[in-house]
Order: sequence, then structure tokens, then C-alpha cells
Amino acid sequence: MKLEAITWQRMAERLAGHLDEAPDRGSWQRVGIDGAPAADTGVLAGHLAEALRLRGRSALVVAAEGFLRPASLRFEFGREDVDAYLGGWYDTAALWREVFGPTDPGGSGRVLPDLWDPVTDRATRSPYAELPPGGVLIVHGPLLLGHWFPFDLSVHVRLSAGALARRTEASARWTLPAFARYEAETDPASTADAVVRADDPRHPAWTGIRAE
Repeated sequence: MKLEAITWQRMAERLAGHLDEAPDRGSWQRVGIDGAPAADTGVLAGHLAEALRLRGRSALVVAAEGFLRPASLRFEFGREDVDAYLGGWYDTAALWREVFGPTDPGGSGRVLPDLWDPVTDRATRSPYAELPPGGVLIVHGPLLLGHWFPFDLSVHVRLSAGALARRTEASARWTLPAFARYEAETDPASTADAVVRADDPRHPAWTGIRAE
């Protein structure tokens, strides 16, 4: 895999330029930025949203963490069950219904930015956000590329096994086998339109956008 050194800001500009070249700018575009929590996908999501707004485009950032399922469901088989983490922690049905459905052709553009607060284990009751046609939805977080979400552009922020272990909080290291399985079974580096190596977050490198 050939990688090019780049800054997060420049990467965001390249992604925004690619989105601008889409033939139909009148409909919504959906971007997925996939990566383990230690990869801090929100950094690239924020830079991309800013790059799009500087181009005069509306952008809405949605974190997958806002769509965790209630603790009673997440921890049904224990607090550190790898199978449950891979298949049952994130409310994918709610993401389809509240985030992707409204940005389908003919949709309303009314996107729910989050649904559940894992700290309080209660519904967030956040108001819907209005994303106008031509706007860009940016969804970021872990395990996004195994659910057939309708991304127009996808980025996988990858950490080596060593970097992932170092940068994962001690209380969450039980999830490391889950991400190893995700790499082996989903192969996000092959699925994504662009792959970023971020072992050192100060010096990312990427493949560029493969569609270019």
C-alpha cells in the first residue's frame, strides 16, 4: 500500500474537492470516516466539515457514539463481550432510520444528530438538524464499513496493532480482539475509498482517493 504524507487539513481539502466534483450536487452526499475510538475519527470529520463550509456547502457531522444501544442491551452478555461489541453495541437500525433515510433521494433532510447518551444511559432528546439538499452528511466512528451503509465516499483511519494497543485506554483494551476481527472479516482497508495511516496522529499518511 503506497502512502503519501499529508496533513489533516490538506486531506480534508482533497476530500472536499472530490465531493465537489460529483455530477449531481443537488442531492445529499454521505461520507463515512471509519476507525477505532483511538483513531479519533472526529478530527478528520471536523476538518472536512470546515473545508466544505469554506466552499459554501452545508455539512453535518454525526458521531456513531451517539447511537449506542442502551446499557441493558450492550451488556446483556457481560461488559466485555467481544461478539456483543461487534454486533450489538451500535443501533444500526436507528442510524438507517434517523440518519441515512432522511438523506436518501426524496428524503426530508431532517437528521437526528444523536439518540443515546452512554454516560447517563438515557435518550439525548436532541432536536433534528435540517441538512439542505446539496449538503454533506459526515458519519464517523468505529465499525462503520461492515453494515452496507450508503456512503458516497468512505475513509478508513487505520492504526497498526501496536499503535492501537498503545492508544486505547486501559479500560477499553478488551475491545482489541474485536478490532482484529473487524480487520480480518470486513477488511476495511480494501473496502474504503481512502485509507489513512495514523500511528502518529501528528504525521498522518494516506493512499489518496482511489477513485481519482
